Amino acid sequence: MKQYETVIGLEVHVELATKTKIFCGCSTAFGGRPNSHTCPVCTGMPGSLPVLNRKVLEYAVAVGMATNCEITRYCKFDRKNYFYPDNPQNYQISQLYLPICRNGYVEIESEGGSRRIGIHEIHMEEDAGKLIHDEWEDCTLVDYNRSGVPLIEIVSEPDMRGAEDVIAYLEKLRLIIRYLGASDCKLQEGSMRADVNLSVREAGTDTLGTRTEMKNLSSFRSITRAIQGERDRQINLLEKGGTVIQETRRWDEAGDTSYAMRSKEDAQDYRYFPDPDLVPISISDDFLEEIRSRQPELRTEKMKRYREEYDIPDYDIEIITESRHMAEIFEAAVALGAQPKKVSNWLMGETLRLLKETGEDPEDICFSPENLAKLIDLTERKVINSTVAKEVFERMFRENVDPETFVEEMGLKMVSDQGALRSIAQEVIASNPQSVADYQNGKEKAIGFLVGQTMKAMKGKADPAGVNQLLKELLRATSESQ
Repeated sequence: MKQYETVIGLEVHVELATKTKIFCGCSTAFGGRPNSHTCPVCTGMPGSLPVLNRKVLEYAVAVGMATNCEITRYCKFDRKNYFYPDNPQNYQISQLYLPICRNGYVEIESEGGSRRIGIHEIHMEEDAGKLIHDEWEDCTLVDYNRSGVPLIEIVSEPDMRGAEDVIAYLEKLRLIIRYLGASDCKLQEGSMRADVNLSVREAGTDTLGTRTEMKNLSSFRSITRAIQGERDRQINLLEKGGTVIQETRRWDEAGDTSYAMRSKEDAQDYRYFPDPDLVPISISDDFLEEIRSRQPELRTEKMKRYREEYDIPDYDIEIITESRHMAEIFEAAVALGAQPKKVSNWLMGETLRLLKETGEDPEDICFSPENLAKLIDLTERKVINSTVAKEVFERMFRENVDPETFVEEMGLKMVSDQGALRSIAQEVIASNPQSVADYQNGKEKAIGFLVGQTMKAMKGKADPAGVNQLLKELLRATSESQ
C-alpha cells in the first residue's frame, strides 16, 4: 500500500464578544426566546440599511495584530449570494476581495517541536440564523436571533498534517482570542466553529489532492475523529482506483462516519460583488496605534515573565496562564502579599476541582484576588486550619464572601485556649485505651484515630498538626509514668 500524507487547512468562525450585532443594535446575548433579538436589518427587511459596529472592526484588527497579520488599510464588504432559510436577505455580508487581515501566522508546539501555521486571511462577516428540526412535528423552524451576530473567519494555509496539528492550532487561536477578550470561544455554544478542509497525497509529492470540507465541527473530539475518518475514506477510495470529489460533507458523530451534503462551491458560484449599502473602511495610523496600545500581554510573553518573577514550577505556570482571568487573579493576589506558590496551589487545586464539579470555565471565576489573599493569610496565621479553609473557600468560590467576615460570623476560628485543648486531648486518651495501647506497641497509625477524635470534639477548630504533637507528648508522658 502506498504511503499517504494528509494536508489540512481550517476555516475557523469566531463569534465576537460585542453586545450588539454587526450591522444593527440587536442584542448578541446567547439564548433568549426565539426571534426576540431581531429587527428589520438582521431579518433582511426591504429598505433596511446596515451600519457597521465599530467594535467589530476593533476586535478584528486586534486579532490580526496578535496573529502577525498585515492589516488591510483600505477594505470593503461584499455580498455572498446564496438562498437558504436561515439566511433572511438571501445573501451574506462578508469580505472576499479586500479582507481586513492577511498573511499572518501562529506558532504551535507539536511532536516535531515548534511549527508555524500560516494564516491566509481574516475577514469580517455576519452569522446566519439557526434551523431547528422538530422531529415530533416533522417540520423545521427558524430562529433569527443569531442572524447578524458578528463573526471573524480565520482562514489558514494548508500547513497542518494531522489532528494533533489541528488541535494545537485551535488551542493557540482560542487562547489568543480569549486573552484579547474578543470572544469566549465556547465550542459548546457555537461561538467558535471549525470547518476542516482535508486532502491526501502520496508521501513525497508536492501536488495537492482534491479536498473535501467538513462543516461546523464543534468539539475537539469531533474534529479529531472526523479528520481520521475522512483521511481513511479518501485513502480507501484512491486505493480502489476511485476519485475524490470536491464536496462539502457532514460528520455524523453517532455513526462515526461522514456523508456528502453538496458539491463544494467556488467563489464564482456565490456571485460576489461589493455591498452597495456599506461604505469602504479606511484605517488610519492613529486607529492602529490605539488598538496596538490596548493589546494585552499574551500567554507566551506572560509565561516567560512568570519564570523570571515568580518562584513556581513550569507546570503551575502552564496551568495558570491558560486563562487570562486566572492569571490576573494570581498576579493581583501576589501583589497583595500572598506567596506565589500558595496562590498557585489554591488556583490549581480547589479552584480547578470546583470548576470541574460545576462545569464552569476559568473565565467564570467570581471570587476576588483580595479575598483569596485574605484566606491565605488566615491560614498562614493559623486563625483557621486547612480543613476549615477549604470549607470557607468553597463558599467564597460560589458567592465571593469576605473570608474574614465569614469566619468571624460562623465562629470558625481555631480555639486558642491551650488548656481546653489539653483537657479534651486527655479525655480522648482516657476514652480510647485500645488505640493508646496500639500506639505504644509501635502502631504509629493509631495516632491518626486519636487526632480525629480530638478534632471531632473540638468541632474542627484546632490545628491537626498541633493536636498530633500534643497527643504524642501526652502519650509519651503516660508511658513514662507507667
